[in-house]
Amino acid sequence: MPDKIDEMLMRKEKIYAGGGEKKIEKQHNQGKLTARERLSLLFDEDSFVETGMFVKHRCADFGMEKIQASAEGVVTGYGTVDGRLVFAYAQDFTVLGGSLGEMHAKKISELMDKALKMGAPIIGLNDSGGARIQEGVDALSGYGKIFYRNTISSGVIPQISVIMGPCAGGAVYSPAITDFIFMVDKTSQMFITGPQVIKTVTGENISAEELGGANTHNSVSGVAHFISADDKSCMEDLKRLLSFLPSNNMETPPVYETGDTPNRTDESLNTIVPENPNKSYDMKNIITNLADNGEFLEVQQYYAKNIITGFVRINGQSIGVIANQPSVLAGCLDINASDKACRFIRTCDSFNVPILNLVDVPGFLPGTAQEFGGIIRHGAKMLFAYSEATVPKVTLIVRKAYGGAYLGMCSKELGADVVLAWPNAEIAVMGPDGAANIIFKKDIQEAENSAEVRSEKISEYREKFSNPYVAAARGYIDDVIEPAVTRVRLASAFEMLSGKRESRPAKKHGNLPV
Repeated sequence: MPDKIDEMLMRKEKIYAGGGEKKIEKQHNQGKLTARERLSLLFDEDSFVETGMFVKHRCADFGMEKIQASAEGVVTGYGTVDGRLVFAYAQDFTVLGGSLGEMHAKKISELMDKALKMGAPIIGLNDSGGARIQEGVDALSGYGKIFYRNTISSGVIPQISVIMGPCAGGAVYSPAITDFIFMVDKTSQMFITGPQVIKTVTGENISAEELGGANTHNSVSGVAHFISADDKSCMEDLKRLLSFLPSNNMETPPVYETGDTPNRTDESLNTIVPENPNKSYDMKNIITNLADNGEFLEVQQYYAKNIITGFVRINGQSIGVIANQPSVLAGCLDINASDKACRFIRTCDSFNVPILNLVDVPGFLPGTAQEFGGIIRHGAKMLFAYSEATVPKVTLIVRKAYGGAYLGMCSKELGADVVLAWPNAEIAVMGPDGAANIIFKKDIQEAENSAEVRSEKISEYREKFSNPYVAAARGYIDDVIEPAVTRVRLASAFEMLSGKRESRPAKKHGNLPV
């Protein structure tokens, strides 16, 4: 037996060495950690258990029969993160460039099956040259099996993709199906076709970083949700996100003792919104004021900045926030903002995270670019997502709530359980200026001093409709509150709604207007 044990240890030591010292050194020189180094940062100390360590490829073509690929180029296993069960796989770029073949995919697929059975999150650390060309259709089949499992697990367990190197071709579609995508600045890229192919086909010259780098996908395409400075900080960011999510769709997110009392008031909120309704301000200041200890994890921070999405805690409870940003496009909803909000609403609803909507929206962004781009179709996604969601939904109208955008930000008609408003809230079909021009058009045209009459009619309309009390009188708003006590009222509302039970008609699935 001692000889057998020595042989086992020797075999494992060889596998732990990955692609060898030179390739590991090259990985480090590029500012990247190895697969096992990344996993050691992610999991609680000594909790990670590796599975499928001895799996080997079965390819005997193109000289592959002579290649021993350590752990088949991917490290798979499970462990705990902050004491909670998590499954993860990490592609090893030092072994055949982390390329995916038949057995590489089988290891990932079996891990995904285990995560689904156990109701635990699964995390994929992607660092791969793509499909293993030597294995041909077997490699493509492997991707298909992963995509299928991503889809079956969607909305059941949190799936998080972390791009920590190249991710090209078919490999990008697995991350695209998952719930969240992290990217590392300067060392990770995602694209369907690389710079060389683009140059050949279209004649365009573009670098890999410009085409599919972390900044591109976080700010331009909206494919990614987070950007991290390096591998180490990425693992910390990932753990922070996990703390806001439950392990599966049958559980609620963990509640933490934050030390911040739910009864905290703040007089500064009474003056945070400018008196001039056309003046902007930063909605994030309101969000951090309402959050426990001012902590806010923003999702897609650099994309569609006219709407804000992210997670806070209120009285220790995880809350998803969707808020208009008046300092960008006046907080209007447009195509990208609608897509961003819809996706976040559905993610929160999938994993039992209550939703807080902070409303200051003058409407949908006008213009031919928006109309031709399908703002009708994209805006409808938000209406669909809010109506479909059954988690607790609380809406606070901070200032403007005009027209269809009032509905689009989760009014009572779309299922908001509690709707509150600040005293300066303006709720109407459109802004006072535009409304007065339509309603009092004849009076203004016939007046000798049309400018003065127009100003009077705008004031008349504002006094009659641009306040929260008309909507409150109809029961569309539950209460008009002093801004200073907002956190107290929100904590109370979410506590009251914690036992909410609501169902929808039985169906295969809804038909989201994609």
